[in-house]
Amino acid sequence: MLQWKKEAEGRTALLIEGARRIGKSTVAQEFAKNEYESYIIIDFANTTADIKNLFNDMTNLDMFFMKLKVLSGGVTLHKRKSAIIFDEVQMLPLARQAIKYLVADGRYDYIETGSLISIRQNINNIVIPSEEETLEMYPMDYEEFRWALGDVETFELIRQSFVDRMSLGDDINRKLMRDFRLYMLVGGMPQAVKEYIETNDLCKVDKVKRGIINLYANDFHKIDSSDYAKSIYLSVPAQLYNNSTRFLSSNIVENLKFKKKVELISMMKESKTINVAHNVSDPKVGFGMTANYESYKIYLSDTGLFVTLAFWDKDFSENEIYAKLLSDKLDANMGYVYENVVAQMLVASGSKLFYHTFYDNSRHAYEVDFMLSRGSKILPIEVKSSGYNKHKSLDMFCEKYSERVADRYLIYTKDMRKDGLTNLLPVYMTGLI
Repeated sequence: MLQWKKEAEGRTALLIEGARRIGKSTVAQEFAKNEYESYIIIDFANTTADIKNLFNDMTNLDMFFMKLKVLSGGVTLHKRKSAIIFDEVQMLPLARQAIKYLVADGRYDYIETGSLISIRQNINNIVIPSEEETLEMYPMDYEEFRWALGDVETFELIRQSFVDRMSLGDDINRKLMRDFRLYMLVGGMPQAVKEYIETNDLCKVDKVKRGIINLYANDFHKIDSSDYAKSIYLSVPAQLYNNSTRFLSSNIVENLKFKKKVELISMMKESKTINVAHNVSDPKVGFGMTANYESYKIYLSDTGLFVTLAFWDKDFSENEIYAKLLSDKLDANMGYVYENVVAQMLVASGSKLFYHTFYDNSRHAYEVDFMLSRGSKILPIEVKSSGYNKHKSLDMFCEKYSERVADRYLIYTKDMRKDGLTNLLPVYMTGLI
């Protein structure tokens, strides 16, 4: 945001995209408080008809700004030193269209926030401004989670260990893994993190997360009355638990046509409520060229929400799932939870998600969970939910595509080690790859 303010100098507006309840409005308002002499925030989900009506006629901007200042409580705006925030801009399409003229006027800076799950539905009759820069926002990553808990030291230790390729020792790793499992349980939704900090009560945190999941489900229903999108979202933990090589929508909804399925998945991905990994048929730099858009896996954008949804049928007070997860004693195969958090961490650090399924001469199936493109080489990643350090799929992949592979990683729960050419990496380091 600082870079945008410095480089754009009022020539573009900034649109912060992200799922609902990840703190877009808070970040925009705190930025305006810190970086401008004054600001006005308009929440289009909860503002007056008088303010909304201002956008019906943008021909006289002098009058527009005078009325806006009065209706906003008499805020004084200073040329090139004030900002106007359009919060939940998707709720008033005319306001988003007005950005073109407001930016051209050049008096103030403009920051928009919105969820594309609604924005997409409200653009049919407006001109989308080309004067927008977009910034993608995600749930809090692990480093931000530690900051929220008042801990600025732990992740610096993790970062230095990764840079130096230096093991931390089993005792330190056990402590770091317990801390990280707390992040997996709470997740990175600010409301859930805040509840944990204030109450230290995982039952109350779980209730917050259930509220967010219900909010998303209601949003999906608003834009898809057939509830296909809602069904897809709610089925993600079960799909990953079944360890299928791809997401099987036919198991969820009958007679879902391909075009409709593509539209729904695209819309859900844009809403930032899910992360999608595509299967690549020929893994080489430029994954998009051979990505199979009919074969994909879906992950939830927040692993805290994933855990709650995975045990949706269990009332928090009736089970010990959180305690067992925290102490790493849950009997069920938790590989799918770790796979989801690795996907979340890779996306938060700026990577797109791709994976590869292949066969040996006996038609035995192998799969590399994730692949990253770095320079002219590929970084394959395999994920384990334990300290188990076997990596047959990774070995087979690196043998088959040896000329294309640079570093290779097994993500697991033990301390950093080296096994031949394979880097064994504790899961909390994933975002540093």
